Amino acid sequence: MAEILSLDDVQDATILIGKILSKKGHTVHSFTDEDEAIAYAKKNKIDLAILDIKLEKMSGVEVLGFLKEAQPAMKAIMLTGYPTVETAREAISLGADEYCVKPIDRDELEEKVEKVLQSRSNKSAMRV
Repeated sequence: MAEILSLDDVQDATILIGKILSKKGHTVHSFTDEDEAIAYAKKNKIDLAILDIKLEKMSGVEVLGFLKEAQPAMKAIMLTGYPTVETAREAISLGADEYCVKPIDRDELEEKVEKVLQSRSNKSAMRV
């Protein structure tokens, strides 16, 4: 299954994401600190990052930029409790593949993760 990085400044959110996606067979690496998440991504393969947009030190969109620099093929889903068209556009322009509104809905998260990971495997299958 997939190696997933989860970053949210609220630890309960990362725990919830970890529980939901671990049950689906994924390995979830949870972080509440942006610098730790970026450092981890520089040293380890990540298939998918799930990032909150509102964080302590920087925005999730900024973190996405750093993660994409380290791992250009990585997929991303942005989470927000404050959805705006501008934030969605910015996240997608930086390479986010999906957008989820908080509070996290288990079915929606599972569905979007599956869709994003499926698009990754379809692209790599097409290159063969």
